Amino acid sequence: MPARPVQQESLRARLLDRLSDFAASTPARFAVLVFASLIGIFTILFSLPIATTSGQQAPFVDALFTAVSVICVTGLSTVDMATFWSPVGHVFVFIGVEIGGIGVLTVASILGLVISRRLGLRQKLMAAGDANPLRIRKGPIAESQAVRLGETRNLLATVAISVLVIEGVVAALLFPRMLLEGVPPLEAAWQSVYISAMSFTNTGFLPTSEGLTPYLSDWWFLGVLMLSVAFGAIGFPVIYVLKQKLLHPRRWSLHVKLTLITFGLLTLGGAVAYFVLEFDNPATMAGMAADQRILQSLFISQMARSGGFATLDMGQLDGSSLLVTDMLMFIGGGSASTAGGIKVTTLAILFLAAFAEARGVDDMEAYKRRIPQDVLRLAVSVVLWGATTVAVATVVILMITDDVPIDYVLFDVISAFATCGLSTGFTTSTSDGAQYVLAATMFLGRIGTVTLAAALAASTRRQLFRRPEERPIVG
Repeated sequence: MPARPVQQESLRARLLDRLSDFAASTPARFAVLVFASLIGIFTILFSLPIATTSGQQAPFVDALFTAVSVICVTGLSTVDMATFWSPVGHVFVFIGVEIGGIGVLTVASILGLVISRRLGLRQKLMAAGDANPLRIRKGPIAESQAVRLGETRNLLATVAISVLVIEGVVAALLFPRMLLEGVPPLEAAWQSVYISAMSFTNTGFLPTSEGLTPYLSDWWFLGVLMLSVAFGAIGFPVIYVLKQKLLHPRRWSLHVKLTLITFGLLTLGGAVAYFVLEFDNPATMAGMAADQRILQSLFISQMARSGGFATLDMGQLDGSSLLVTDMLMFIGGGSASTAGGIKVTTLAILFLAAFAEARGVDDMEAYKRRIPQDVLRLAVSVVLWGATTVAVATVVILMITDDVPIDYVLFDVISAFATCGLSTGFTTSTSDGAQYVLAATMFLGRIGTVTLAAALAASTRRQLFRRPEERPIVG
């Protein structure tokens, strides 16, 4: 009689071993599988009658789209998030964005660390794959990284602590401002916690139908949101290094320096662009005081990088401002962050390569460090695959929709790919087919073009011969 429990236990152990082997040998495919599984689970949860305010089952396209947007921390929606979903539905949203924002492999590693109080090599490799796409591929990896493999345990602790601390501080800063606005204490407590999670994870959902309307000109409220979004968007490896060496910038890694400088320049450059381009737009900033123009310009510039909150109607922006927003969304935030896009370090690497070519030198260098060529190849691959994804999704949507300006379609497609969440209103009003395309774009954007390519390739091949060299004409 006791043979059956032993057999069941043996079968369970074999399944766990195979799953562990699969995760360690092909972390890219494992990441895609986990993301897809989570989307399936949350689609079922959002399909439950208790998840909607009407008590009826949500249409499949709305449940699926919301699940993808939540797990991919995008912020786009096909329904009014504040009124369509019940309190239970909003709890699902809250849990989903926390999992998706931190990263599914990182969450799995943190849970394993909490349960077993140790972190094996396989768990380290899984978490490292979330922190550095270069580790997704098989083969040796140089340890001159922003965070070394041996520091993975400390990085995971930093992720868990920073999420709790930053979201807690943001909620504490928003709570009294909501009380001053007349929000009842219990509602203010829930809304402050909810908004703090949505800002740090760069999702952009809001719990009330009025959204940010009561705080459109509030420097305190909008300033706290901008800081929260920035902390989530710079990346956990940067937070980890700053926690250890905040007062010693000379000891910061090259990744940290490139991320912070590029991030800051894009934020300020975007703010200046919006200030100039929207200065005379009667639908946005015309008639505002100078301080409000500065506030709104900074806020849009920060949110366009992945935050997803909006104080202005994106559909009313000037065409040139829409193009600037497209570029900022496509770039996104820092690597291994809650933000999307091709990442700021990717842009920095491309510019460094261009400067090196203009100077006629072979090596890319920054801050007295040489950047290897494989990093440049990865940066070019990320941009190429990202641009291809956006182009294909835009063309497909234009084929299945009628009389929609390409500016609006391109805007929402880039927002989906970069998991930004800003919208011209196209996503809500378009057809089911276009919404499915946008959902697929969100998925591809969140799992990362590098992860997807590595998942399809399974591993890199080492070629034991080199063919004759020939130079095609470029430029």
